[in-house]
Amino acid sequence: MTSEMLNVIVAGATIALGTIAPAVAMGMIISKALEAIGRNPETEGPVRTTMVLGVAFVESIAIFALVIALIVKFV
Repeated sequence: MTSEMLNVIVAGATIALGTIAPAVAMGMIISKALEAIGRNPETEGPVRTTMVLGVAFVESIAIFALVIALIVKFV
């Protein structure tokens, strides 16, 4: 197994593992936000704002994983 093959495998694993957790977290955030809005419809605005902010932070974790995978692959 060459060094290039190992870099490709590690980069692929980094992307796979780095996107599974944020995907699950986003699903949980959106599920709980919709549940909260369903229970108390008057709070839709603040809950939606907080949900979008939380999803943005979770998405940044996936972007960090992509950056790390690209560094592993090309450096």
